[in-house]
Amino acid sequence: MNIKKGDNVIVKTGKDRGKKGKVLKTFPLLDNVVIEGVNVRKKRQRPRKSNEKGQILEIPTPVNASNVSIFCPSCGTGRRVGFKINKSKKVRVCVKCAKEL
Repeated sequence: MNIKKGDNVIVKTGKDRGKKGKVLKTFPLLDNVVIEGVNVRKKRQRPRKSNEKGQILEIPTPVNASNVSIFCPSCGTGRRVGFKINKSKKVRVCVKCAKEL
C-alpha cells in the first residue's frame, strides 16, 4: 500500500467520489484508510451523567485503499505513485510529472 498517514488523497469511486482529504489512519493488513470528511457515519451517543445531554457524533469510517489515489499538487489530480532513489533515500514521486510527493 503506497498511501501513508498524513497524505492528501482524492476518492476515485463511490458516493464520495471527487472529495479530497487527509489520511487520518491506515490499516495495511486490511488495505483500508480513514480519510477526514469522507465516508462519514452518524453515531448516537447516550448521556453518561444526569446533567449531560446526548449527542450525535459524525465519525469517518474506513475506505478501501484501491478506491483512493494520492493527490499530486502540481498535476492537480489524483495520480499513481512511483519511486525514485535520491541520495541513498527512496522517495515517492508522481508517475506523470515525476515531482516528489
